[in-house]
Amino acid sequence: MWESRRPLVSAAVSALLRVLLFSGIFLGTPTPALACPKSCHCAERSGLTAVQCTSRNLDHIPADLPRDTAVLLLASNRITAIPSQAFKELRHLQELDLSDNHIETVDAGAFQGVAGSLGSLDLSHNRLRSVPREAFARLQAKVSLSDNPWHCECSLQEVLRELRLDPQTVNKVVCRTAAQEEHTGKPVVQVLNSGVNLCNFHPKTTDVAMFVTMFGWFAMVIGYVIYYVRHNHEDARRHLEYLKSLPQ
Repeated sequence: MWESRRPLVSAAVSALLRVLLFSGIFLGTPTPALACPKSCHCAERSGLTAVQCTSRNLDHIPADLPRDTAVLLLASNRITAIPSQAFKELRHLQELDLSDNHIETVDAGAFQGVAGSLGSLDLSHNRLRSVPREAFARLQAKVSLSDNPWHCECSLQEVLRELRLDPQTVNKVVCRTAAQEEHTGKPVVQVLNSGVNLCNFHPKTTDVAMFVTMFGWFAMVIGYVIYYVRHNHEDARRHLEYLKSLPQ
């Protein structure tokens, strides 16, 4: 029985330690004012810096973040994009929360410099339809991508193949739209687990273009036949009139 309870106890202890750590951070010694963005609250304990910028009406990621930041909370703002190398100076960053923003674009080098240290990345509840594959290159973090208006096609499949998705929210990564309409409204994982390969899909526009081309050739052939018949008919009529004009 103890063996069966051990994972539960371990998880509970880990959760308790995390709560104590964060409580200690934000009740600990504040960092100097010049080292912290004026719109955020920074605190430090045992060399670990946490920057709290939640619900500060920010429309971009602060540029003057402490270099020893380990926890960066930017949830519930109005941030619309994550530019390239946005966190390149934060070599110790372990947790990044960008949930509940208006993020529509993630540049290819957005997490360059923190891919090795980052353990948790939350991009849930944003406006992401797609992201470049290079944006998450070498990222080892557990990632939450739930509640975004994803467009399910080949590039998204390639991105998800390399990510470690948060198991608690993975079923909330849903196809808002899709290259194939039958996948709309379904969790991406469910679509991929069914054996569907989104990279093997050929858009219907290809079939339409082929049909238009074939119709064009067919119309040309019909036109040529009509012209040929009319032209020969005219020649036959002239030849008949010539024969009638000959002396009997």
